[in-house]
Amino acid sequence: MYHLLVVDDEANIRNVVREYAEFEEYEVTEAENGMEAVSLCREKDFDLIIMDVMMPRLDGFSAVKEIRKRKNTPVIMLSARGEEYDKLFGFEIGIDDYVVKPFSPKELMARVRAVISRHNTVAPPEQNSQKMRFEGLEIDLAGREVYVDGQRASMTPKEYDLLFYLVKNKGLALTRDKLLEEVWGYDFFGDDRTVDTHIKMLRGSLGVYRKFIVTLRGMGYKFDAEVQ
Repeated sequence: MYHLLVVDDEANIRNVVREYAEFEEYEVTEAENGMEAVSLCREKDFDLIIMDVMMPRLDGFSAVKEIRKRKNTPVIMLSARGEEYDKLFGFEIGIDDYVVKPFSPKELMARVRAVISRHNTVAPPEQNSQKMRFEGLEIDLAGREVYVDGQRASMTPKEYDLLFYLVKNKGLALTRDKLLEEVWGYDFFGDDRTVDTHIKMLRGSLGVYRKFIVTLRGMGYKFDAEVQ
């Protein structure tokens, strides 16, 4: 049984999430602020954290950064703020998904299943045995490492996932829906802006080699480069 930590200062939201989560046979622990969440994560392990952003004592973003110092537990953020800046900041600190309030509990559970599935999926060996070079961009699939002109790039887990999927399908036109389905693990519940936000982050991490990620207007993206 997977164990979820639900963190929100609003009891009614915690109750709703608990009801739907327990219906799907998840074990649920609650916390009403970021300080309590950090303390709980020091004491035990969770399979996924659902974390509100705006809370007293310690906000969700700060709590995630503190938790990340010790554990890499997947996180879904909840927030009434849907601005790109907030989502971008969340993804930069390593969250796995961002859900804007008010939200559908059924959709939230679908995202929970998708995130847990991704974290428990091990890529086949044949997909993890490649090292590729595109000019000064080096990609090590096995070690999940990326080097830009000899310097190791620091990227979020989702940036790695997105880059590796683009590279494995280099030259192919990939729609946003396809990227959501394959990289995030869901399609109907996805949001095109999630893909665009991560592409923006990924391009920033790749520096001059951002040129290899080509935007297909009105459609999606493709990785356009030749292996050297």
